[in-house]
Amino acid sequence: MAIIWVTLLAELRRLDNKLRNTDKTIFESFTDLSFADHYPHRVLVLRSQSVPHREETPWHQHQKAQLVLPLTGVVTSFIEDKMWLVPPRCAVWIPSNVMHRNQISPHADVCMLFVDSTDLALPEAACTLTVTPLVRELILHLHRQQDDDKTDPATDRLIDVLLDQLIQLEREEFDFPIPDEPILNRLALELIARPSEKRTLGEWASDFAMSERTLARMIKRHVQLTFGQWRSQLHIVLALQKLATNMPIQTLSEELGYDSVSAFITFFKKALGKSPRQYRIERWGRE
Repeated sequence: MAIIWVTLLAELRRLDNKLRNTDKTIFESFTDLSFADHYPHRVLVLRSQSVPHREETPWHQHQKAQLVLPLTGVVTSFIEDKMWLVPPRCAVWIPSNVMHRNQISPHADVCMLFVDSTDLALPEAACTLTVTPLVRELILHLHRQQDDDKTDPATDRLIDVLLDQLIQLEREEFDFPIPDEPILNRLALELIARPSEKRTLGEWASDFAMSERTLARMIKRHVQLTFGQWRSQLHIVLALQKLATNMPIQTLSEELGYDSVSAFITFFKKALGKSPRQYRIERWGRE
């Protein structure tokens, strides 16, 4: 049976029409994905492909846990008080009933896996997972085979294999904390908007009419990092995101505000144990 890939919104409407026959206006935006909670089987796979503009889902939550897997392109997930990187060959795991929203880059190909995680030893907190080729192919196969009316024994066995593999995936921490505290929330958004900004902690403190020491203590209390560590974490998240899109390393170092390529490479290697070029080759198989 020929498969026609459509946007996630069209996919939701199609499946909703088959399964629930409810008012389609509830999916005029991505605000409500609780539809997935009513899917009768353990796993539901939705796919969005080649949309020419950036897509964004507003804040929402659902009972089923969710795995966001970019096949191409980049997804940035905001989960509670953190921003998470989701480059190709990685996925972000969003546990049940956790508030989140997703930004999907133009022309991306993204799978969203909704899982009934009850009684499964899957992560209880959001995290980035390194996706193996087997897990990727299982998800794509289940998308092609899934049926709203029934599952056959062979598909049930594949779902069992997929869930077993999900439990074993390597977990990584590619996140940037965004505190709810108003001053730090504003500072976090400023850092995201202008990652090349080199202003010192004292200069930021002056903007907020407080001492450098007070701001430093506030960051440590709410983020559990120093200001330098916090900003470095953002640079790692953005660097990995841009490396995944094949951005030249020199351009990347300039966008993050480093004085030279060598300074950026030194920073990256200290953080992740290998150069940006080595990391890109090992993770995404390209120079």
